[in-house]
Amino acid sequence: MLLAFWHGFVLAVALILPIGPQNSFVLNQGARSSFSRVLPTIITAALSDTLLIILAVVGIANLVVHLRLFRVLLALTGTIFLFGMGLHSWRDTVDDNHEGSDIPWRTQVRHSLSVSLLNPHAVMDTVVILGGQASLYGEETVRWAFSLGAILVSWFWFIGLALFGRVLVSHNRQSIRPLLSKISALLMWLIAVQTLWQLAREWLL
Repeated sequence: MLLAFWHGFVLAVALILPIGPQNSFVLNQGARSSFSRVLPTIITAALSDTLLIILAVVGIANLVVHLRLFRVLLALTGTIFLFGMGLHSWRDTVDDNHEGSDIPWRTQVRHSLSVSLLNPHAVMDTVVILGGQASLYGEETVRWAFSLGAILVSWFWFIGLALFGRVLVSHNRQSIRPLLSKISALLMWLIAVQTLWQLAREWLL
């Protein structure tokens, strides 16, 4: 059981390290607000990952992602959200006198949900890779140990990422914050374009 736990932990670390829309959003929010104000973003992102991991481990998500229509709708919806959020991030500016006050918790939750659950690449990685590896364990209790390791990574990672964003911006606020916003926007647009390209290839071939 301990081996399965570390298997899930290490695999989740490998999957979560690349900076995609979800990571860049959490990092960006950590840079613009105090830790207490960015908690809605952290908790929503971690809970979203927890949900996807549980669905992957129990095998339900595998049935869903193989439905072509669902995958297409997920890709299109996610692309629209990513383009919109990228535009918002690109135009983002920081008012040092009103730090973080312009981001209501509902907006944080909504944006965090969109980059977590409407990103086809993240969903497929979680379902196919984590779900596939979890299926190697026959006993249910061992599979849950695997999932626990993966879930803990998400919670630790998003907390650390938000804190890291805060540390970065505290050293050079005027240059780091705009740079993080621009990088976040470019990553979201890149993922959106890549998703559309893959979707077009799937339908044309």
